[in-house]
Amino acid sequence: MAQVTKSTMIGELLMIDENVAPILLEIGMHCLGCPSSQMETIEEAAMVHGIDPDALVEKINDFLASAK
Repeated sequence: MAQVTKSTMIGELLMIDENVAPILLEIGMHCLGCPSSQMETIEEAAMVHGIDPDALVEKINDFLASAK
């Protein structure tokens, strides 16, 4: 089962499972196709969008666990 951390890059996350994109869009990260966002960590993305990084990682990991 894939697991991510706050230091996982957005580009890497989308390679693990592109179906996680709606979770990122839900927090207002509408620039997923932007090259800059691909090199941003989950923690950086969460902080820019005013989201608790730990809560976001937990939500993503819950999604990844349920997708398998």
